[in-house]
Amino acid sequence: MLGFAIGLVGRRAVAEELVQEAFLRLHQLWDQVENPRAWLYRSLRNLALNHLRDHARETMVEEPEGPGNENPPDEALGRLEAIGMVRLLISELPPDEQDLIRFKYHDDLKYQEISRQTGLSVSNVGYKLHHLLKGLADALRHAGIDGSLG
Repeated sequence: MLGFAIGLVGRRAVAEELVQEAFLRLHQLWDQVENPRAWLYRSLRNLALNHLRDHARETMVEEPEGPGNENPPDEALGRLEAIGMVRLLISELPPDEQDLIRFKYHDDLKYQEISRQTGLSVSNVGYKLHHLLKGLADALRHAGIDGSLG
């Protein structure tokens, strides 16, 4: 949950406070909540969005200043939300699928190198990554996050 919150607000200290607040709220409503995990993530998302709206000037989104910077705060918020959601979705994948994504996008390995690391064929690496990315994109669209800016 902390990783999801950091992805949304961009600051660990704020994220920790929001996670704590979400758990405190859940504790107060425990008997009424059917799915605590889903409730926590939805509550945390709402808390983060409220925080970002209330503290728009304090966000850690690095935007260039000066002419040509017409990105409204809503776009920055959408980008942070998309990052948090991607992190959440990846964290829910099986470890071997998380490894494929990490090798390709964090370690910047080529398919051949990933093949050596995993024992999969090069074509299987490409196939699996293609379907993982398609699944992530579908899940993002289903969550209401669409487009390159979130």
